[in-house]
Amino acid sequence: MPTIILTGGGTAGHVFGNIALLDKLRTYFDKIIYIGSENGVEKDIIAKYHNIEYIPVRSVKLIRKFTFKNFAIPFVLMKSYFECKKIIKEKSPNIIFSKGGYVSIPVVWAGSRLKIPVISHESDLTLGLANRITKNRVKVICTTFKQTAENLKNGVYVGSPIRTELLHGDKDFAKKFNIDNKKVLVVMGGSQGSQIINQAVWNNLDFLTKHFFVFHITGKNKKNDTIKNANYVQIEYTDKIEDYLSICDLAITRGGSNAIFELLALKIPMLIIPLSRKISRGDQIQNAKYFEKEGFALTLEEENLNGENFKQKIEELMLKKDTIKRNMQKSPQKDSLNEIFNIIKQNAKN
Repeated sequence: MPTIILTGGGTAGHVFGNIALLDKLRTYFDKIIYIGSENGVEKDIIAKYHNIEYIPVRSVKLIRKFTFKNFAIPFVLMKSYFECKKIIKEKSPNIIFSKGGYVSIPVVWAGSRLKIPVISHESDLTLGLANRITKNRVKVICTTFKQTAENLKNGVYVGSPIRTELLHGDKDFAKKFNIDNKKVLVVMGGSQGSQIINQAVWNNLDFLTKHFFVFHITGKNKKNDTIKNANYVQIEYTDKIEDYLSICDLAITRGGSNAIFELLALKIPMLIIPLSRKISRGDQIQNAKYFEKEGFALTLEEENLNGENFKQKIEELMLKKDTIKRNMQKSPQKDSLNEIFNIIKQNAKN
């Protein structure tokens, strides 16, 4: 019975690449197992999908500032490595597919040690820490960006795995809102939400709702219930983002690769406000600069964000939206799901 182990977590972006592949994986593998963290976002996301066995393991995240918690990382990793080794021996998978994130490190290490083929996927322009640590233990690193693969001896450019359901949002859901003929702006700050983007929206809400009907995905427990505006709706979290994007004219987003490539696939012009280097490795800034260079987006780094330039960027996006759409139409479209699926099949142990 062919079996595959999937892993990846920490943010929704590390999970949705796995989700996108599920329909294809089910045509070949009889059993799909997901190894994720005990309390990560991946646990809740995977719970909504049938016939996937979820196995939690201990996971630890590097905190990008001095803290004594980081000294515990090697010990937790070793415990998790032995947990994963035991699980993999018991489940005897034909292959492991990793989307990165800290929880994937012990899974890849253990699988490699047990001679199980491992394929990984890197969403960002440069390798994340987990994929950097494990890159020599995997057979193939699939990449979203072409230049990422060119700098890896085992890299293969496949593009971004886009979930099929993203292309089939239900526009009828909007009938319960009084949108009329207004343009729609969707604001999303990543799977955890962004307080900086939230505050920028609230501070400039009169300006935004003058031009748009605004759907604002704030992040869990981050809504501002004091705000009342007929052209503004707050949502803490949605697992039906495709419905909102199906009626979306423009978007404000963080610079996570999955989010911006989904907007590119749907040809939605965007303003990217990437996560600051102060709390990240700068991957979202690199992604955003690439998209701006290609003419797919405008960018505004959060260190420079204020009310005046926020409004200026929105006005500029409105002016340039048609040009951005034309650039998006010219972007090469990879059949990423088939390419990744074929790589997985070709490398799976018989």
